[in-house]
Amino acid sequence: MMVDEKMAPMHAEEKAIEESVENDQRLDRIDTVDIDNYHGIDIKTVLVYVALCINYFIQLFEVVGVGSLSRNIGAAVGGSNQTVWLSQVVVIFTTVLGPPASQAADYFGRKWILVIGSVFGLVGALIFSRANTMGQAIGGQSVSSIQFMSQCLLTAVASEIWPRKYRPAAQGGLNAAGAAGAIAGLLIGPALTTDHLFGWRVYWYIVAGLLGISALLIVTLYNPPPRPLQKSLSTREKLSRLDWTGYFLLCIGLVLFTMGLSWGLNPYPWSSAYVLAPLLVGACFFVALIVHQTFFKKDGLLHHDLFKKDRNFAVALGCLFVDGIVFWAANSYFAFQVSVLYESKPILIGLHFCIAFFAGLAFVMVIPLLTKFTKRLREPIVVAFLNFTIFFALMATTKLSSAAAVWVYPIFLGWGLTWSLTYIVTAAQLSAPPHLIAISSGIILSGRSFGGSVGLAIFTAIFNSKISHLGSNIAAAVLPLGFPPSELPGFIGALAGNDQAALAKIPGVTPQIIGAGVHALQTSYLSSFRGVWIAAAVIAGATVFACCTIINPKNDLNNHVDAPLEE
Repeated sequence: MMVDEKMAPMHAEEKAIEESVENDQRLDRIDTVDIDNYHGIDIKTVLVYVALCINYFIQLFEVVGVGSLSRNIGAAVGGSNQTVWLSQVVVIFTTVLGPPASQAADYFGRKWILVIGSVFGLVGALIFSRANTMGQAIGGQSVSSIQFMSQCLLTAVASEIWPRKYRPAAQGGLNAAGAAGAIAGLLIGPALTTDHLFGWRVYWYIVAGLLGISALLIVTLYNPPPRPLQKSLSTREKLSRLDWTGYFLLCIGLVLFTMGLSWGLNPYPWSSAYVLAPLLVGACFFVALIVHQTFFKKDGLLHHDLFKKDRNFAVALGCLFVDGIVFWAANSYFAFQVSVLYESKPILIGLHFCIAFFAGLAFVMVIPLLTKFTKRLREPIVVAFLNFTIFFALMATTKLSSAAAVWVYPIFLGWGLTWSLTYIVTAAQLSAPPHLIAISSGIILSGRSFGGSVGLAIFTAIFNSKISHLGSNIAAAVLPLGFPPSELPGFIGALAGNDQAALAKIPGVTPQIIGAGVHALQTSYLSSFRGVWIAAAVIAGATVFACCTIINPKNDLNNHVDAPLEE
């Protein structure tokens, strides 16, 4: 009898320990209580947030550099027809690595994923800076793009260390840092390449240096307490919970689908096997991913709890997909049009695009007040996509005489970009359970990158289909003026490259013929750009109606802090 009495407390204690472990292992499925656990602003939280903003600054600095300097890089190392892949690898790596990184962060912690991403970015930037062929440049950019897997964690950590009512302001601050990075890139890039063919190498030295500083700041400042799952699960258990099948299907499907889209009319026709085969096989992998996530892995990449609370996460995912499309349309073609039609000085070309980010910095200042007094997310998102639509519609109306107007139009783009990304990310995070904030951020930002990848391919195909008539348009303009047909290939090449010395050496060239050729070239480019802007305007305009279905989560904008930096 005495033995049983002694054993009873032991059994009770063992049972309590087992229940405690089981509860720890199930914490990833338990909602956090929305209590007021905010105790004011402390210096540690502020410093960590500043470190996150610096990292975001660097990422936008590199993204803008890839877009704005791709023509300079192609001219320096060759392979100009492959420069689209310098941007494509960024969106591919962000899409493929973002969800796994965000899911792994719940088990292994956020800190070292952020640091490792910065280290890969540094190494890749150094490889890129020494590239002598386009293949080497793409390889270096591929390594450097691994850093973008941490983009989702920047937005997640920025939100979870502050009270929920400050989330729009926290996301707005990140976007302000990104806008500053874009402005710096757009001004520094042209300054380095104006008189130096290989000046872009210095740009990537700067990227490497900034990433080293970022890694050091994160190591020094960000030391959050371990999460329950970090402590309660073994490494094997953590690895087993990751959605390896989902990662595989997403990676293969995205790479093949993007290859097919990118090769459409660049250089293969849409009916070619080089285009159709990767497109169709990639689509099959996407279908397999949807089936896998729907029926076999309900807590994987597309965790079913993300869609249970309300429709905001699903709508935000679609809206941010379109945001990626329209951003890469502007990032790839706005400065391109300015450089071909309105301005020859690289610094002024970059300054045109800077207007969008200056406007973004101005409109981000409104976000804290707007959130405090209205607690509404739907209306700012609708306004953002209306601004996108206005910008692209205005660009579609540009003429050869629109040099002054294109200084003003980017204001609408900057307003849209700042409010769109800020409020959509906030809506998605508040719609997801608190323990899924990282994976929710990873999914929607990967959706944005996937939209950018699809958009790049679509707009490249539209532009190439139009610009393919450049040669015939120039021929139609100069041959009636008596220009010898045998000299036409050299004339078109010199004209397209703006090589005045080569033009002067071509037999039969007169100022009148050069003028007619330049006009034909400019009108051909104008028509090609117009096709891109019309497509982007239609896509953005259609998305306005989807934005109207977002629910305003007023009650969720409270004082609860999901992941304080102190126990």
